[in-house]
Amino acid sequence: MFDIGFSELVMIGLVSLIVIGPERLPKVARIAGYWIGKSRSMMASVKAEIHQEFQQEELRQLLKEQIDLQELHSAINETTDATDAFKVSLIESLEEAKIETSQVNEPK
Repeated sequence: MFDIGFSELVMIGLVSLIVIGPERLPKVARIAGYWIGKSRSMMASVKAEIHQEFQQEELRQLLKEQIDLQELHSAINETTDATDAFKVSLIESLEEAKIETSQVNEPK
């Protein structure tokens, strides 16, 4: 992440040893380690929450698409039913027209 090499760490250690002193350096190192660990765990927690939110949003999108597909299927089914009813009505009308034309054309 920060691309710190071994030589930079040694330099930081020597400067902190001079500035802080050998008596307080272990305590400061423990505190720094504690806070670094705490910040890493917080970052992992935030990453997990963001990942979970993305998954929930994807699920919401899929659910919305599924609902849209169900509405489309119901519209298709209604259209199919309407065309079937129209077909039956048209066939009945044609049969009635045939009967009427045959009655008109029959000799008396």
